[in-house]
Amino acid sequence: MLLPKKVKYRKWQTGRLNPKKISPETRGTSLSFGSFGLKAETASRVRSNQIESARKVVARTLTKTGKYWIRIFPDRPYTAKAAEVGMGKGKGDPQGYCAEVMPGRIIFEVDGVEEPVAKEALRKAGSKLPMKTRIVSRIENK
Repeated sequence: MLLPKKVKYRKWQTGRLNPKKISPETRGTSLSFGSFGLKAETASRVRSNQIESARKVVARTLTKTGKYWIRIFPDRPYTAKAAEVGMGKGKGDPQGYCAEVMPGRIIFEVDGVEEPVAKEALRKAGSKLPMKTRIVSRIENK
């Protein structure tokens, strides 16, 4: 699973978002490496194990012929309190890392395979992620 080598702060503030004020992503919105990509349609926090499970599905579907790129990295720590623990007594311990994804961000890119294979790999990967996604291609972007 992906995680940063070193972080400045063990725990971050939650930084809740107002759903009415979610602005679309400004960076990482176009295909840079591959011919096909998986684009986020809604905002979400994607945990490192969700990225890993989507990555495995893409790698398995593309076999050895295709190449894929992961365009997000989980660098934000999230915490959780133990089960059946009362309120108060401080913040929970860090459980792992997540990536904050806004609408419009490219999550995965794929190249080196035919269109049906690429679209199937990205469809399967999208079903592993906690947000609505759309498959985009270079042909659409031009």
